[in-house]
Amino acid sequence: MNKFISKGKLIAAVSLFAIHSSLFMSHAVAQTDPIVMTVAGKPVTLSEFEYSYNKNNSEGVIDKKSVLEYVDLFVNYKLKVAAALDAKYDTLTSFKKEFAQYRDQQVLPALVTDADMLKEAHNIYDNTVKQIGPDGLVQTAHILLRLDQKATKAEQDAAKVRIDSIYKALKAGADFAELAKKVSQDSGSARQGGLLPFVQRGQLVKEYEDAAFALKEGEMSGIVQSPYGYHIILMKARKQLEPFEFHKESILKFMEQRGIRDRLGKAKVDTLVSQSGGKLTEAAVMNQKADELSAKDAEMKNLIREYYEGLLLYEISNKLVWDKAAKDEAGLARYYKQHKKKYVWDTPRFKGIAYHVKTAADVQAVKKCVKKLKFDQWNEALRQTFNGDSVIRIRVEKGIFKPGDHALVDSVIFKKDTTVTKLKDYPIDAVYGKLLKRPQDYTDVRGQVVADYQDQLERDWVAELRRRYTFTVDENVLRQVKSALRQ
Repeated sequence: MNKFISKGKLIAAVSLFAIHSSLFMSHAVAQTDPIVMTVAGKPVTLSEFEYSYNKNNSEGVIDKKSVLEYVDLFVNYKLKVAAALDAKYDTLTSFKKEFAQYRDQQVLPALVTDADMLKEAHNIYDNTVKQIGPDGLVQTAHILLRLDQKATKAEQDAAKVRIDSIYKALKAGADFAELAKKVSQDSGSARQGGLLPFVQRGQLVKEYEDAAFALKEGEMSGIVQSPYGYHIILMKARKQLEPFEFHKESILKFMEQRGIRDRLGKAKVDTLVSQSGGKLTEAAVMNQKADELSAKDAEMKNLIREYYEGLLLYEISNKLVWDKAAKDEAGLARYYKQHKKKYVWDTPRFKGIAYHVKTAADVQAVKKCVKKLKFDQWNEALRQTFNGDSVIRIRVEKGIFKPGDHALVDSVIFKKDTTVTKLKDYPIDAVYGKLLKRPQDYTDVRGQVVADYQDQLERDWVAELRRRYTFTVDENVLRQVKSALRQ
């Protein structure tokens, strides 16, 4: 049942469906959509069943099911959804908020057409042209000698002497790029011979910008001082922004990456709310648009339904199975007692602590601290007793260790020839606990017991649902699925 009850897997599986083409595309476009089953009084169409079967048995799924096996799982899934609806989980504020968030993530982008995106791309381009202005774009290379603004007079004089010598070398014919690689203190551009990317006005410090935009292509500036230090600037190229078509694809890619499609969708919804004169809310518009899209797009309909039912299933399964099992200490103890023979170890385990202290006195102090306490109380007792203030007196690793889990435990308890790495500042190593041949109680194998108890609760719940609700499967319709698989 993991295909239907994991919230994380639900969301991942939804996205996977967009990748895999349907095995049953011919059915999806059929004029009629027969009822393959009825569960708790609600019909399930063939297209809905095929959508779910295809998604959960696509390429990459390890535990693929036959159609008959999947029917059984799918009925259980629908029974749980029916139980969640009967229990009014769909009326919970938390559920409605989360579902609306997931649904809107699908609906908002679908409200935006390619024409809408293209129009906005033109707007972005036109605004960029205005920002660039008549001076256009410039690409420069520079050599920088850094000078702190708080530099001493001696440091300033030394920097000025050095930049003067570099400038004289350039005027005498030295290669700008080679000299930049050797002496420029802007390490990023120095590797490129001092070359910087194209920029517009407003993207550079004023001193650099004024000098750069005054240059012609191929012209070199004098020595320019900015808050960063001394520059010598070489104008590499000037240009106006290329036509829209040149940048079209990169603008559209930028828009998708920045979520502008969603923003345009949200703007459309806001406009509809505003134009309604108070008759519509954002939620009402989103509901309406989701219904309209679902009526036209079968995949969107399936996706929204899957989110809706999947979240319902998560909420009710969490309450009746997962969370219940994890917190039901009495139930876990009872389950362990009834199935005790199931929980055996192939080798003994050490239940205790491996610890490291600064002084020999603390070796015994640690043992005394936890000796009369329950195992699950040890950590807090040790923290309060030894590490309660800013001084960390001990380092502790607590657990149920098997051979190979911990070098110190292996050496002291299991008598293995192994190297124990000493902790800096904690030279004394010790262990305290018990060597067990078998678990003492369910807490020693809690993770496994919780998982098994969850499985038991799941089986009991499904059995109860199958008694409470009726369901029927139309074998004639189901044969259409089997036939499609054999083709």
